[in-house]
Amino acid sequence: MKPIVEMKNISKAFSGNRVLENVDFEIRSGEVHALMGENGAGKSTLMKILTGIYQRDSGSVYLKGEEVHFKDAKQAEESGISVIHQELNIIPHLSVTDNMFLGKELTVGRFGIIKQKEMRRKTKEYLQQLGIEIDPDKEAGELSVGQQQMIEIARAVAAKSEVLIMDEPTAALTDREIEALFKVIVRLKEQGVGIVYISHRMEEIFQVCDRISVLRDGEFIGVKEIPKTNFDEIVKMMVGRQLGERFPTRQTTLGAERLKVEQLTCKGVFEDISFSVREGEVLGVAGLMGAGRTEIMEAIFGYRSYQSGRIVIDGNDVKMKNPYEAIKQGIGFVTEDRKGEGLVVDLSVRENFSLTNLDRISSKQVIASSKEEEFVDELIEKLHVKTASRELSVKSLSGGNQQKIVIGKWLGTNPKILILDEPTRGVDVGAKKEIYQLINQLTQEGVAIVMVSSELPEILGMSDRVLVIHEGKVSAMIPIKEANQEKIMQAATGGKDS
Repeated sequence: MKPIVEMKNISKAFSGNRVLENVDFEIRSGEVHALMGENGAGKSTLMKILTGIYQRDSGSVYLKGEEVHFKDAKQAEESGISVIHQELNIIPHLSVTDNMFLGKELTVGRFGIIKQKEMRRKTKEYLQQLGIEIDPDKEAGELSVGQQQMIEIARAVAAKSEVLIMDEPTAALTDREIEALFKVIVRLKEQGVGIVYISHRMEEIFQVCDRISVLRDGEFIGVKEIPKTNFDEIVKMMVGRQLGERFPTRQTTLGAERLKVEQLTCKGVFEDISFSVREGEVLGVAGLMGAGRTEIMEAIFGYRSYQSGRIVIDGNDVKMKNPYEAIKQGIGFVTEDRKGEGLVVDLSVRENFSLTNLDRISSKQVIASSKEEEFVDELIEKLHVKTASRELSVKSLSGGNQQKIVIGKWLGTNPKILILDEPTRGVDVGAKKEIYQLINQLTQEGVAIVMVSSELPEILGMSDRVLVIHEGKVSAMIPIKEANQEKIMQAATGGKDS
C-alpha cells in the first residue's frame, strides 16, 4: 500500500545544534503508526516539520505522492493533516457546537448571520460518526478532559482530515476514557484515517498501534511491525542499549513509622483518610482520575485546607498552614503539573534548583555564588540531567530532564518524606528507569515515599504497599505480594474483593 505521507531524509538544526539528521517516516491510510524515542529524540520537531510549524533544512515531504511545502499549520490542516495536542485547544465557556466550528462558523447573507441550528445538527452528526454521545449545547468547560479530546477529534474529522497526529493522547485520561478513545481510533482506522501516535506508554502502543518507528538522538533507527517485535527490542532501539529489568530491584529494611495520617477530611473532596508510611518504604497510591489522590497529597503538604483529622510526623502531631511549614517539617512534593507548578520554565536550570534550597546556598541571607554553583553541578551530575549548561533555560530541555529537575529541587532539602505525584508522566523509558533508581536510592537513605501513579505497572513494580482511593475514600490497602492489576482496579472502581 502506497503511503499517504512520506518524509524522506529530513534534517533540521537550531543555532548549529543538529536536531534531525536524514530522518525517514511514513504513514499509510487506515494505520496507527507509533512514533517513539526518548525525550529530545526529535519526535516533536519531525511532526512540526510535517505540519508546517518548522521549515526543514533539507529533505522532502510527500502527501499522496505530491511534494508539499506547508508554510504553516493552517495550510497543513487544509490539506488534511490535523494535530490533537497534549494541551487541548478548547475554549471552556463556549458550547460544544461553538468549539466545533470555531473560526469556521456556517453563515448566511451578507451580514454573516450564524446558522446555529445547522451547526448544532452537524456537531451531533460528527460526534455520532465516532460513536460519541455529548450534548452539543453543553459548555465545553463542564466536560471531562477525555470528552474535550473527543471534540477535538470530531473537529478534525469534520475538517476531512486524512492524517491525525495524536501527541500523548492518554496522558490525562481515566481508564474508561482511554477505552473510549481506543474505540474511536478503531473507527477512524475503518474510515481510512492514518494516525501518528506519540506516547511513552509502551503497553498501549502494543495494544492500539500497527507499526512503530523509532528515533534516537535525531536519527531514524528503524520501523517495526507490532506483531513482529516486543517491548525489549523497542527499548533497545530507543536507548541504544538493554535496560535490564524495567523496575530495578530494591533491598531496603523498613524503619520506624515516619508519616501517619488519621481520618483526614476535606468536605466534598475526601473523607476519613487514614494511612501510614515507614522509613525506606514506597507507598503506591492508586485510583481513577478525580478520585481525590492529588487533593489528599495537597492537604498533607499544607497547600489545601482540611476540616478534621491528624497528620503525625515521627510521632509528633503537626498542622501545616502552608507549604513552607511542610518543607520545614521535612516534606517534599513533586507535583504532577511540572510546567505549571513544578518549574519556573523561563528561569535557568541553576535558578530552578536553587529556589527550594536558598538556606543551603546562602550566607547571611545572601546567595553565595560558589556554594550555589557547586550545589547545582552536584545535582546535575547525580540526576544525569542532559543540559549544555547550568544557565540554560529549563523550557529548552526535554520532558524527562525537566522532570529530573523537579525531583532534584527537593533532594537538596534532604526530605524525610517525599510525595511524588505522577513522577514519570510524559517521560521516556530511559529517564523512567533513572527516576526509579533514584527512588530506590532515597529509600535506602531512609526517606519515606508516597507515590501517586495512574500507571498500574509502575505501582506494582515500585511499591511496598498499595493504597487505593475511590471517590475520596480509602477503598483498600493491599500488601504488594497480594496486589495485581485486577485487584487494584476492582478497588479503584468501588468493587469489593471477593
